[in-house]
Amino acid sequence: MVGNTDYDSQVYIPITVVFKKFTNQRFGGDRLRVVYVSAESKETMDSVMTQLSKVIMQVLETTPESPGFALTTQDSIIDAQASTTEAFRNLLGWVAGISLVVGGIGIMNIMLVSVTERTREIGLRQALGARPRDVRLQFLLEAVMLSLIGGLVGVLAGVGGSNLFNELGTMRTELVPASIPLAFGAAAAIGIFFGYYPATQAAQLDPIEALRRE
Repeated sequence: MVGNTDYDSQVYIPITVVFKKFTNQRFGGDRLRVVYVSAESKETMDSVMTQLSKVIMQVLETTPESPGFALTTQDSIIDAQASTTEAFRNLLGWVAGISLVVGGIGIMNIMLVSVTERTREIGLRQALGARPRDVRLQFLLEAVMLSLIGGLVGVLAGVGGSNLFNELGTMRTELVPASIPLAFGAAAAIGIFFGYYPATQAAQLDPIEALRRE
């Protein structure tokens, strides 16, 4: 099995037998859609393609400007698949980047609301001797914890989805162990980056004004 094609279930028979035994309605009469040609080596590929083009154009009575057929090599198929895979990988990278930014903005909004709702708590801590850097560190740790919890949920969903797709899908999936610590590292970085502004806002509160706020 290669992709969705099971080559063990295919049967090769002479084309003359196909024309003789099967009806025109099923296979389109005496027309061919695909012809496989094998070259002796990769070095002779260009020469084989040139000669093959001339032969087919003679059979079809066509010209190089409008040959009426297309030649495809295994290398071109591999290049097309690699290009498609690269484009899909880039798309996933952009989706992941946008998701991180959206998640970071969500964390920042949550922390800003938390600072507003806990203004009196922050003022009380500062009145009892907490320094601005202590308040900043507290809110930074909370932001990092929020992002790490989100990262844990994402890792569990990713691992579970990969195993499920591997069991039910037609393509084999493989989990890269290094991606798990990378995911947690990215989550921590997002928490620090987007949590710094709310933490700074909390650290800059005036204790007297904070205690007065209802």
